[in-house]
Amino acid sequence: MTWSTRIKLAVGVVVILALCATLTLVLNRRLSQATSAQATIVSEEISVGTDYAGTVVESFVEEGDVVAEGDPVFTIRSLVLAHDLSIGMVSREAATYEVTDDGEMTITAPSDGVVAELDATPGGFVQSGEVLATMQREGTTYVDAKLLLDPADFARIAKGSYVRIVLPDQSELPGEVASIAVQSTRNEAEATIKVTSASLVQQAGEGLVMPGTPVQASVALRDDGPLAGPDLAFQRFLQRIGL
Repeated sequence: MTWSTRIKLAVGVVVILALCATLTLVLNRRLSQATSAQATIVSEEISVGTDYAGTVVESFVEEGDVVAEGDPVFTIRSLVLAHDLSIGMVSREAATYEVTDDGEMTITAPSDGVVAELDATPGGFVQSGEVLATMQREGTTYVDAKLLLDPADFARIAKGSYVRIVLPDQSELPGEVASIAVQSTRNEAEATIKVTSASLVQQAGEGLVMPGTPVQASVALRDDGPLAGPDLAFQRFLQRIGL
C-alpha cells in the first residue's frame, strides 16, 4: 500500500468519524428539545368597572396607553350616587375613587399596566357593575405553550428549564419554564407550560410582543448523559419495529 493510498484512507476515516459525530450531535440536539404545538403571548387582565350606573362624561385614555396605578381613566356622572350622597347612605371619604357632591366620580387605574380595550365612550350610559375598560397588568406578560410529548420526554421537563421563544419575525428571546400542567391522552402527554421571560416583560407592548401574538417555544429537555438522546431514539426505533 502506497503512502498516498494510506493518506487517502486516513482522511476518509477522519471524514466519516467527523460526519458520524456531527450527525450524533444534531440528533442529540433534536431529541433534547421539544417544540410547542401552540404557543401564545398572554398577560394578566384587569377589568375596570363602576359601582354606580351613570353617564360617561370624559375618557382620559385610549387603547394602548400606558397608565400608572391611580391615573384617571373615566369620569362618570351618576344621579343614583348623588342621591345616596345627599341622604348620607355613602360618604365621599369612604369612596374608593374621587367623588363630588353632585354625583360625579372619577374611575382610576387599579394597577400599572396598558389599556387593552375600552368598552365605554363619552356620552354613553353604563350600568352598575359594567366593565368600562380592560387593562393588562404590568410585568405579567408570559407565553402559554402547549406541547405533545411522549411520557418519557415529559419527565425530562422541569421548572427553570431553558426555553427559546421565536417571534413571528424570527427574532428570538430567552425564557424559562415557570409552571407545568399535564393531561394524558392515550400514549402522549399534553403539557401546558407557562414560560416567563425578562426580555418579554421589558418589550411588552412593543412590536410583536403583544398579547395574542402566536409564537414558537422550544423547551430544553434534561439530558441524562452524553449519549442519552441517541440511545433513547434507538430504543424507540426498536420498539416501533417490534424488537
